Amino acid sequence: MADNTEAIFQEAGALLKGHFLLTSGRHSPLYWEKFRILQYPHYTERLCRLISEHFREQRIQVIAGPTTGGIILAFEVARQLGVRGIFAEKEGEKRAFRRGFTINPGERVLVVDDILTTGGSIREVIAAVQELSGMVVGVGVLVDRSEQPAEFGVPLFSCLRSMVETYDAQDCPLCAAHVPLVKPGSS
Repeated sequence: MADNTEAIFQEAGALLKGHFLLTSGRHSPLYWEKFRILQYPHYTERLCRLISEHFREQRIQVIAGPTTGGIILAFEVARQLGVRGIFAEKEGEKRAFRRGFTINPGERVLVVDDILTTGGSIREVIAAVQELSGMVVGVGVLVDRSEQPAEFGVPLFSCLRSMVETYDAQDCPLCAAHVPLVKPGSS
């Protein structure tokens, strides 16, 4: 399925090449522009189906994602599983469920996100779920581009695993070669 998934990103023009500043602060020669996927409902539905099918037997009760791409993914995975889809927004240095969203103690929660690099956004959503005494039972992402395997204490599923090296700014060979740095998105 990885070939099919990568083909979706290629067809949508979502795999960009250059010199990019990632949300994590790291630099990369490749950028997965998830919004080029998420603008197409048929691509979003297909990728979210991979996540929903992987976790279908886990008795998921709530899907939670971070703003912004995670909102769309949480909605679509929730729709496919017939459960609620909510999102956690930045609130100072952490994420919180606002707008009346809540998680009941013990509710089984699947956390979804678009692109996994360092796992910071996912950890923030997990913390927000745990703060409300929810039980995170898994994490699903479109692309896992982490250099080291991410550990969240629950099963991780990615539609696509991409091994692309990223760099600290001070060690970036693209900076050393004076390739212009682009910040493609924001959170």
